Parts: sequence; C-alpha cells; structure tokens
Amino acid sequence: MRTRRLVAVEGMVQGVGFRPFVHHLATELGLHGLVRNDSSGVHIDIEGDSQAVEAFLLRLAAEPPSLALIDQVRVETAAPAHARGFVIAASESTQQPTAQVSPDVAICAACQVELLDPTDRRYRHPFISCTNCGPRFSIVQGVPYDRHLTTMAGFAMCAPCRIEYEDPADRRFHAQPIACHDCGPVVRLIDATGNAPENRSGRDLIQRAAEYLLAGEILAIKGLGGFHLACRADDELAVARLRTRKHREEKPFAVMVRDLSAARILAHLKSAEESLLLSRQAPIVLVRRRRHSSLAPSVAPAARHLGLMLPYTPLHLLLLSDAGVPLVMTSGNLSDEPIAYRDEDALRRLATVADRFLLHDRAIETRTDDSVTRVVQAGAQTRPLVLRRSRGYVPIPLRLPVSSKPLLACGGELKNTFCVVSGNRAWVGPHIGDLENYETLCSYQAGIRHFEKLFDVTPESLAHDLHPDYLSTRYALDRRGIPSYGVQHHHAHLAACLAEHGQTEPAIGIIFDGSGYGPDGTVWGGEILLGDLHSYRRIGHLWPARLPGGVAAIREPWRMASAWLHEALGADSPAPREMVQHAGEGRWHAVARLIETAVASPITTSMGRLFDAVSALLGIRYQVNYEGQAAIELERAANLREKRSYSIPILVSHGVMILDARVTIRAILEDLKSGGEAGRMSARFHNGLVSAALEICQREKSASGNTRVVLSGGVFQNSLLLERTYDRLTRGGFTVFFPEKLPPNDGGISFGQAAVVGSSTGPNSPPSTGSPGI
Repeated sequence: MRTRRLVAVEGMVQGVGFRPFVHHLATELGLHGLVRNDSSGVHIDIEGDSQAVEAFLLRLAAEPPSLALIDQVRVETAAPAHARGFVIAASESTQQPTAQVSPDVAICAACQVELLDPTDRRYRHPFISCTNCGPRFSIVQGVPYDRHLTTMAGFAMCAPCRIEYEDPADRRFHAQPIACHDCGPVVRLIDATGNAPENRSGRDLIQRAAEYLLAGEILAIKGLGGFHLACRADDELAVARLRTRKHREEKPFAVMVRDLSAARILAHLKSAEESLLLSRQAPIVLVRRRRHSSLAPSVAPAARHLGLMLPYTPLHLLLLSDAGVPLVMTSGNLSDEPIAYRDEDALRRLATVADRFLLHDRAIETRTDDSVTRVVQAGAQTRPLVLRRSRGYVPIPLRLPVSSKPLLACGGELKNTFCVVSGNRAWVGPHIGDLENYETLCSYQAGIRHFEKLFDVTPESLAHDLHPDYLSTRYALDRRGIPSYGVQHHHAHLAACLAEHGQTEPAIGIIFDGSGYGPDGTVWGGEILLGDLHSYRRIGHLWPARLPGGVAAIREPWRMASAWLHEALGADSPAPREMVQHAGEGRWHAVARLIETAVASPITTSMGRLFDAVSALLGIRYQVNYEGQAAIELERAANLREKRSYSIPILVSHGVMILDARVTIRAILEDLKSGGEAGRMSARFHNGLVSAALEICQREKSASGNTRVVLSGGVFQNSLLLERTYDRLTRGGFTVFFPEKLPPNDGGISFGQAAVVGSSTGPNSPPSTGSPGI
C-alpha cells in the first residue's frame, strides 16, 4: 500500500549533514519525494510502501548524523502524489526563521587524512572541510543554512567540487563550505607594515609561516572565529616578548600541540580530558602539567595546570605539522580588548604585537573566541566544567524549563554573555569579555543584533543586572519602549544552574562569587539563598568586611587581608611583617585608616575577596596581574593530603545564618606564628569551607526539608572546592547540581536572568508585581 507523509524536523538539523542522511535513507528504502531546508528546520515529503515509510520514520529519529540534535519531529498524512525518485530540493525561507545553527566543528579524521596525503587533490588545502566538519556559525549570515547565506557565497565552486557537492554518495554532498585549491579561499603572509613579498615567491605560505615561528617571531593568525597570536612555546625569549607586547604579565597562555601524543608529553591526561581534547568542540582543556617539559617558563608561570588544545582547523594542523613544536596560541587582542576578527581591525590593533600576519580571504561573520573547559570529579563520575563557552558550543540553544515571551537578557559586566529567548529555547551568545571599554561594548552590541536577526527574536522584555553602572544595565535601560527587569546577580547564578538542569523546584543555593550588587546596596558575594526560578530568599551569607579602596582591593589582596584582620582582631591588629613591607608602612596605615573610617570602603560579603585575603596572609599573592590570580594560586598551593579544617562557625542573626570567617582568620594567624606551612593552611581553609557548606545545608534541611543544592558562582571554578563540597554533600544525602553546560562564573548569568524574567513574564505567568526575584 502506498502512503505519503509530510515531515517537519526541528532542532540542529542544518549544516550537520541531515539532508544527505535523509537522501541516503530514503534511497536505501526505495522511497520517493524530497527533502529541503526551510526557515524552521528540515522539511521532508516522503512516499512509497507504507512499511518502508514507517521504517524511514523510525530510523529518522534513531539514526541521525552525529552532529544533529533533533528537538521535534512532526508528521502529517497526505494524499500520494506519485513522485518518482528522491531529491534534495532548493531551500525555502518564507516562514519565520526558527532553524537552529550549528556551531563550528573541528576538522574530522577523514579530512585530516586527505589534507596530509600528497596524492589527494586537497593536499595541504588549508580550508578543507566536509559534511562532518568545518566552519558553521562563524560564517553564517542567515538561515536556512545555504552557501549563499554564508561568507563562502563569493567563492564559486569549480567543476570537481560541484560534482562532489551534488553526488549523494560523496562525503561532501551538500557541504556548504566545500572548496579546494582552485576555487576556495587563499592565504596571504604579510609583515606588520602590510608588505607581502612572500606571496610572490611561489612558496607554501603556511610552511614559510612555520619557519618564521621557529625563528622566534610572533605571528597573528586568522583562524576560524578570530585571530590568534602565536609563537614557539619552547622559546623563552619569544614568549617573554609576546607577554610584553600583549601587556599580559602573568596569566597563563594556551598551548596548541600537534596531536594527543604531543599533549601527553606536556601533561598528565585523564581519559575524560583526552576525550574533550579530541571532541568536535576541540576546546582549550585545563590539565595538570608535567613538572619537566620543554615549555618555556613564561608560558604558564608557576602554574600547576596548563591550557592545552589540538588543531581544530586544517590551517592550524598544517602549521603545527610544519613547525613540529608546541605553539602558544592565545587570543588575538591586547589585554581587556575583544579578539580581532576582521583583517583591517587586526592590522590596526595587532601591528605592535605581531611581526607578521597569516591572513586569508574567507570573511568571519561572527567572532568566537576559544572555549575553555576542565574536567572535575563529581563523586564516582568525571564531568566537564565549561569555564568559557564560545567556539564549538555556541550557538547550541539551551532549553528553559518554562516557556517565555521573546526576551533579551543582557548579562553582567565581567565575562559577559547575552542571551536571547523565544519560547523555551535560549541562545546564549559567545564569550564577549569584560564590558569595561568602548571596543568591547561595540562587540557586545553587534553580537546582540546578529542573534536577534539570526533567530528572529524581537524582545518584548529585557533582563539586566541590578548594578546601575554596568554597561550591560545601561544598554538595557537605553532600549526605550521595552519593559526591563533587574535580576539580582546571585539569584541569576542560582537560576542559571536550576534551569540548565531542568529544575523548577526551590533549592539551597551556595553561591560563592567575587561580587554582585545586593538589593541592600552592599556588595554581595558569599551567599546562601533559598530560591527557584521566580524568586529567592537570602538565608545566609559570609560575615561582612570592608572593601578598602573599592576596586583597588581587588587588584591588591593585601588590602583585603587588612580588612579581615580588622574584623578578626580590631583596629590595632598585628599583620605579617612581609605583607606590611610589600605594601609599605605608609600605605598600610592609610588603608587601615580607610577601614576604620569606612571612607571609600564599602561593605562586602564577597567570598572571592576572602580567598584573596587568605592568599595574602599566607604570603602567596599580595598583588594580582589578572582576575582571580590570588585565589588560583591559593588553590594551587593546597596540600591535598591535609585532612584538618579551620573552623568557620555559623552564627544566626534575625534568622539569617552567617559564616563567621573571623575565627578562621585567627586560626590562620596562630598557625603563622608557629611557622605553619602555607600548603597545609590553604588546604585547611578549603576544608573548612566544605564543612561549613555541609552544616548550612543540614540546618536548612532540618528547617524546610529541602535536599536540593546548587553550587555556583565564580569561586566554584576552583576544582578542589567544588569536588570536595560535592562529595561531602552527596554523602550527606543531598542532591547536588553545578553548572556544566555554562560557566559557574558570570558567563552563565545571562541565562539565569532569562530564566528568572521568563518565568515571571512568560505567556502562562501573571504580570510581575516586583517579586523578590526581579
């Protein structure tokens, strides 16, 4: 019996080989009809023997391409049209665009073989790709995903590429970025003045670029979503010169290595870390470095961990193969600026950093910096922890557990991302950076415009942080005519984690963070919340201390040590002599005066600043050169064999639990007097926080019966703290959630803002009346 079905497939089904898969399946089963992309996904018109059609529908959902993510399959019955054969038809874009866009995908194994095979016609073609790999999001200008809506539109296929593109049996069947030496993009190699003598030499320019790197030069390399700055990772003079020119004093550089064997030489790799390195996302993975390696000391000064990644584009793979040594591969920017992604911008901003530029003529539509991950041990399981979500992950949508009217969540200030929402789909934008200068603000605004256009989201409401001076808040308030809602910073952290895990019931939120604006006008950051997506209640916090000099205290942890000494021992508290010498007697007493008089010294409950204070007290870090440095080095110093804990008593005031870290500071001072070892004291501090977290949750469980716990906030990037807290709480009978698809730092709060406002203003929600949540 002949039957016909009209099938609509929604999800990530464009740019992932879905139409070729459908064509193969239909042909194998002897069915007729067509498949095409449209603005909402993939449309299939299938007819033939009824049993074969049913088999087709079952296998469609069960055997999709590895890159595809199917959200929904809708099937309608239609009268047979008696079609003959099965074709891939031209795309349609008459509907509202709701199709998902695939992220960029690392070069696949098959393309790697062809790239390095001298007999292949694409041998050493730096833009080789196929249906299973290559650029997607970074070149997309609109949907449906077709070549004419990408930055490949200007490259006309040659005859051999056209044959492959139209051959259902070929791996490049309907691969939109398909190209070769004869019809694809080409590279250029120029010096910092714009001269290009190498391009007339007839030599392989990538090989020549590798020679310059081996000679100790710094190259700006146009990659997939922007520029990298590269140099030999085993050349101390080259790395030191890059640090000086880039104005990046101590923050570790990422390193790219040729393959997994090269990675194993530099680091101790767990199987889960190897899987991340080899994944199609190909992120930077933080791994434990080997003590003795060929890396220059300046790559990651005194760091226990190293950021490693593998080549994810053919251009990078050729460069690493030709160089034969690990390469520093860091973002192509100056400190605090967005990554460069257009040629003219890179030449303008990086000319004082790079000796030469390796360019190509395939335009980048959307800048996407490298993603950063690490692996953490959650009980018996290893799980990925995303620290920066960008290339390879964006723009995979996250699903909200509530359905919302179209909205834009503007994020925070540090590690900013934005989030656009339609229904229960939320697209979190790529890592923007810190919204502290004009260039980054322009990047932020351009990214929002692109996402709103790409996913056809016209916001009916805006979500923003409560801090009135954040540029993201000002952006939201400046968009006239759209209702805006402020979301408390740490509630956004809690909501982001709950929403990621599909949770709508209340949970205990242990939100340990650097800073966030509290509704009481103080700087929050060590918060215990009880809340859900809609609202929250502050049930506990860290003992408050002064922030002497405001932001100066973030740059100089000794100031926070002074503030906590004042809290623990009073105005005349003694301080470690080395710390006073570092600050200078005059500055030390001036800061002490600020604390006593409360001048330019706001109140804070920041857990991040407590970590800074302890780091300074232990003589680990008095002044930082990048965000979080003091806390990172405090974690690194911890003696993992130490089992003792410093006490952090929990006081109760007006029904609110207060972690009294004054007692902890006194205990640290006693250990310092007796010559205590910094590694043991660091471990005792971490262990004390774990014990305090367990006690707080046990008290709340007794009061409300709640056994769900969220661990989030920037401090939980600390794997030692996260793993030990998770372990103690789960052994104590709690169900523990922490961010996995989004960063625990401020890169995740735009999603949390979206969840809060979406749950409060969604189509099935009553109008907001200013609940505690918004």
